[in-house]
Amino acid sequence: MAKDKLLVILGPTAVGKTALSIELAKKLDTEIISGDSMLVYRGFDIGAAKPSLAERQGIVHHLVDILPPDEKFNVTDFIEGAQPIIHELNERGKIPILAGGTGLYIKALLEGYQFNETAGHEAYRQELQQLGEQNGHEFVHAMLAKVNPEAAARLHPNDFRRVVRALEVAHFGNERISQSKAADDGELCYDVLVIGLERERQELYNRINRRVELMFEAGLVEEVAGLLAAGITREEQAMKGIGYKETAAYLAGEMSKSEALALIQKSTRHFAKRQLTWYRKMPYIHWYEVDELSEAELLADVLRDVAGFFSIR
Repeated sequence: MAKDKLLVILGPTAVGKTALSIELAKKLDTEIISGDSMLVYRGFDIGAAKPSLAERQGIVHHLVDILPPDEKFNVTDFIEGAQPIIHELNERGKIPILAGGTGLYIKALLEGYQFNETAGHEAYRQELQQLGEQNGHEFVHAMLAKVNPEAAARLHPNDFRRVVRALEVAHFGNERISQSKAADDGELCYDVLVIGLERERQELYNRINRRVELMFEAGLVEEVAGLLAAGITREEQAMKGIGYKETAAYLAGEMSKSEALALIQKSTRHFAKRQLTWYRKMPYIHWYEVDELSEAELLADVLRDVAGFFSIR
């Protein structure tokens, strides 16, 4: 059976994915699926760098503004949401564009990762946390070695969160944390062209720093204050996102505005580095050096490669 077609635009934050994806969608007469874990939340706009309706230029964006801020969203939710949209757009003769920077989401979707369904069990998890604090991570790691030696061999004792999760799964679900993939033979789940955008490191960092400054000018403090006033607590998953947790700390009097801005810039730069680490695990990415091209040149190059890959005339 023929695989669904898919075009992916990825890269570190602030590299220029949004602008390119919208121009491509206009040229290819298609729609965009967000691969960003923060864009799903309604009301989280400025700090999430969510494209405004004007910026979207009439292009349909899926998986944007689909959840209230007090709900959780994870990789399984993303895959369950994205797969039917990709298929439906293919049925309509369109090649969907998946644009975003959450590396785990995109890698899991393309490579067909399977995830356990065992729910978290908070009391048992807290018990393991206490054992780790009292007796050391090695003690809890040894517990894992007794029930799942394969997982224990794979996980370092200091990778404590995953050690705890593996014990939780073994204790309650009699399962294994699966690293199995539908694409064990190296094939991807889609007929997909994965385009990666990269910039010289200092140029990317300059763009990140400027973007954060523009967020504050655009009203990030007011956005976060409004969310807090609406009852969204600092404990919600969405409020722990970069930009939101620091601004909330500033509003709580825990740091100055300038300290919050500088911390958001620093955290975003570190996030960009983590994104690039994820992408290095994806050898099928076709990279484009954005610094060396104008926006028009980049669009022309990508369109040429898309046409060649999908045999579009």
